[in-house]
Amino acid sequence: MASLFIFGLGYSAGHIATRLPGWRLIGTRRAADDQAIAFDDRPAVVAGLAQATHILSSVPPVGEQDPVIAAYGDALADLPGRWIGYLSSTGVYGDTGGAWVDESAPVGTGRRTARAAADLAWQALGARVFRLPGIYGPGRSALERVAAGKAHRIALPGQVFSRVHVDDIAAGVIAGFDGPAGAYNLSDDLPCGQNAVIEHAAALLGLPPPPLQTMDEAGLSPMARGFYAENRRVANGKAKRLLGWAPAYADYRSGLRACRAITSPTIASAHPAAASRDQR
Repeated sequence: MASLFIFGLGYSAGHIATRLPGWRLIGTRRAADDQAIAFDDRPAVVAGLAQATHILSSVPPVGEQDPVIAAYGDALADLPGRWIGYLSSTGVYGDTGGAWVDESAPVGTGRRTARAAADLAWQALGARVFRLPGIYGPGRSALERVAAGKAHRIALPGQVFSRVHVDDIAAGVIAGFDGPAGAYNLSDDLPCGQNAVIEHAAALLGLPPPPLQTMDEAGLSPMARGFYAENRRVANGKAKRLLGWAPAYADYRSGLRACRAITSPTIASAHPAAASRDQR
């Protein structure tokens, strides 16, 4: 029986698991629950790895260290022939001034040096490394932020970035089961500024977009400011060529429409104006 072991059974990895009916699934979380074992339970983790045909990590670095490689790199090295995957970030490319970037570009020059080091370490283990831009999907999109009054429009002309729907991540990773090892960008086909995404989400909800502000006026956290400090367009041609993958949600408009259709009741409850329209 095919078996997938997931380090970090979270939002993206959970969507991958739901697309594998008939597979044996084992996942880890910080603490054990009815769906996962504890990351620190070494006997259970090592036993699960030994039974797995496929191994995926979605755990980001902690400080300057990849916790999975630090704790279980020896166990992974003792499992030749297993398929290994890692969910990385397009943040490894750093700022490109809005230029297109593909997998041939150098990594480790931006603010995510620990992520870049982890990315390369997983490749050294023979992994398929999936570099992801901004992730969104049902329950985690601009729609929820707009409805909750937590969305921002920042006055940064020319700022552009890429994003990917969580369903397209799942499809790309599964396509990678039959693809060669290496790095793959999984992103949509339409990089654009964050303001366009927020404005479209507001239009779908029939709400006014948030006001245009400077970063200081918006009171952004250091992490959010770091996001706006990097500007790039992510090319996805390698995944299309080698994995036969293509995003089902090629742009934010189609992706947000799909999210709206799935999460309408939740969004309605978050904003009275949206609620009144959904009740009509």
